[in-house]
Amino acid sequence: MKRNYILLSLLLLTGLSSCKKFVETTQPRNELAADLVFTDDKTATAAMVGLYSNMNSFNYFYANVLMNYLTAMQADDMYYYTGFENYDVFLKNTLLPSSQYVQSMWRDQYSYIYHANSCIEGLTGATALTPSVKNQLLGEAYFMRAFLHFYLVNMYGDVPLITNTDYVANGVKPREKTALVYDQIITDLKEAKSLMADNYPSGNRVRPNKAAATALLARVYLYTKQWPLAETEASDVLRNNQYALLKDLNAVFLANSREAIWQLMPVNTALGRNTWEGFTSTPATPTGTPLFRLDTTNLIKKFEANDLRLANWTGFRKLSSGATVYFPYKYKIRTNNGAALTEYSMVMRLAEQFLIRAEARIQQDKLEDGRADLDSVRIRAGLTALPTSLDKSALLLAVEQERKVELFVEWGHRWFDLKRTGRSNAVLQPIKSANWQATDTLYPIPSDARKTNIHLSQNDGYK
Repeated sequence: MKRNYILLSLLLLTGLSSCKKFVETTQPRNELAADLVFTDDKTATAAMVGLYSNMNSFNYFYANVLMNYLTAMQADDMYYYTGFENYDVFLKNTLLPSSQYVQSMWRDQYSYIYHANSCIEGLTGATALTPSVKNQLLGEAYFMRAFLHFYLVNMYGDVPLITNTDYVANGVKPREKTALVYDQIITDLKEAKSLMADNYPSGNRVRPNKAAATALLARVYLYTKQWPLAETEASDVLRNNQYALLKDLNAVFLANSREAIWQLMPVNTALGRNTWEGFTSTPATPTGTPLFRLDTTNLIKKFEANDLRLANWTGFRKLSSGATVYFPYKYKIRTNNGAALTEYSMVMRLAEQFLIRAEARIQQDKLEDGRADLDSVRIRAGLTALPTSLDKSALLLAVEQERKVELFVEWGHRWFDLKRTGRSNAVLQPIKSANWQATDTLYPIPSDARKTNIHLSQNDGYK
């Protein structure tokens, strides 16, 4: 059955609402709506594009504060200016199965997967769409199913693998082994690559294209330690002339920047907002203090002298106490007084592909080539090339460092990097002290999910 997400997308298309909650309807009405959606290029496109709007419509949604800021707090990038329980449980690694955002991230990602599956099923059976439109939309749906499962498996470990809209069967599915989830992610991304176009379907870089699927596949191969494949996929992106590392760091996060592989277009621009990231992290006045602050000891002081990323991607305020506090400043616009949008929310960008290929090459003992990729990112940031004397272990630590200062407060990269490289205990235990235990590398399975599905086991450390 095609349920609420198709109906919601039609509401988005007609401008009625971008924030309606799910309302159950009778089966005949749902089936009729689905039949109508996939008989027309315009409505079929709206059904898919509605997913991107749903992810980012309001502040503290999955694709803004939750994935960028809360995961940064779990690592060593960020903290909130004052105690607030919903954030502190991430900062202090005291998550509970009942924690609000632990539950919402699980619930929301599975709702988006349902949306993607609805589109896959509707598009597969569609016969009246323009073939190129149908292929692109199907590719986007497969890409999104892979993208969302990737984040679920890295946050929660073994998770239910959902590939259809049978909500009765899906509601009692047990957790699938992480390796099998990754197998499906790879299958979906290969399918997405075969279907999607090289160019962006709307001109703007706000819908995934073939390069986005290739870039995510490179990341997945890196995470699963398939180094040659990670190198190959990243190389495919890096040789694509649609993309380039921008010399001007302040241009990286602008709408449709050449570094952007995939961005989300702001859909809720009331009060002159651009991105939720800029609105949330930038102080409201020139003398205002930031709410979300970068960790001075564990991030700010880790930048090398003369690193342009520190100068351009962080801001600071002097407090009356004399202390200096820093905030994320990759997005410069809090409000723009109704002017045209100049910034989009970045989801994937080219610099990560240099860092993926660097790590994959170093792991294959291609030290010179790996170092050259690292130097591409470093030199753009105003730093010197790395010494040629660095051995494999030192170069892998250099990868970790460059990923830390390049990708801070972006989509959980630092948090996931520490986990996948086995470095969480060494890095975070001295910082988190008594609050840290090795099992904190995974979120608990939410209590609400386990109440409705008795087949979901709990992660260690949360029994």
